[in-house]
Amino acid sequence: MTRGRQALGAHGEARAAAWYAEHGYEVLDRNWRCRDGEIDLVLRHGRTAVFCEVKTRRSDAYGVPAEAVTPAKQLRLRRLAARWLHASTWRPAEVRFDVAAVLAGRLEVIEAAF
Repeated sequence: MTRGRQALGAHGEARAAAWYAEHGYEVLDRNWRCRDGEIDLVLRHGRTAVFCEVKTRRSDAYGVPAEAVTPAKQLRLRRLAARWLHASTWRPAEVRFDVAAVLAGRLEVIEAAF
């Protein structure tokens, strides 16, 4: 991945994390990694754990960001979330999967995306 793409992705993740914080969420982890992959954001909202995939694009020339969260990516995020929960001492009452899509500077948070 080029530095420009890394910077773009980091900017999108920062925008999403700020949005969640402004809306009363606690950011528990950013870019949590294990051998199977990475979770962009892990958040707490009351008794709900939120696992968020952030997708950032400069334009929609290659499709809108949310379209990049394919069924395979959804499955991978579910598996990673199970690993995160296994490693955590917190036992949330609910688990939710969101997508934060940043396109040309505009942020759209899709709650319970899958």
